[in-house]
Amino acid sequence: LLTSVCLAALLTTPAFAALNIGAKAPDFSARASMAGKQFDFALAGALKKGPVVLYFYPAAFTPGCTIEAHNFADAMEDFEKMGATVIGVSHDSIQTLDKFSLTECRSKFPVAADASGAIMKNYDAVSTGNPERAARTSYVLAPDGSVLFTYTANDPTHHVEYTMAAVQKYKATHK
Repeated sequence: LLTSVCLAALLTTPAFAALNIGAKAPDFSARASMAGKQFDFALAGALKKGPVVLYFYPAAFTPGCTIEAHNFADAMEDFEKMGATVIGVSHDSIQTLDKFSLTECRSKFPVAADASGAIMKNYDAVSTGNPERAARTSYVLAPDGSVLFTYTANDPTHHVEYTMAAVQKYKATHK
């Protein structure tokens, strides 16, 4: 359970991404990799199983993105217990993500290639400093496709904590 300090931080954290809470999340499909094996990921299919944690990160194998991938990998058992799917998205090639999914994601969750940049543009997750890369932005999407939570911060430290809290809050009110 969240401490009151964590909950207060979650409730006062500003959302910088353009998709507002309650907005309909843009549907997408993309080539993804999990444990080094490629497959076609479809958001619509994942939403049928429960909430989706969709997180954008700047580039595989960079320090912050590696920390964030490790944090999500460490939390996957808890996300799975709540019926949540986690998918990371970056502008990296699928070949790079084959390796990243195996080593840094520790074969625990998939990462998708956004080669055209269309997904990050639709989610307003384009880095202002480098439009070829995604901004570090995390979303939690309800099974109906609506945005439950959004958080943008270059520091990877709190993305897992805050998305986990949003999924917990959703699950507590949708038993």
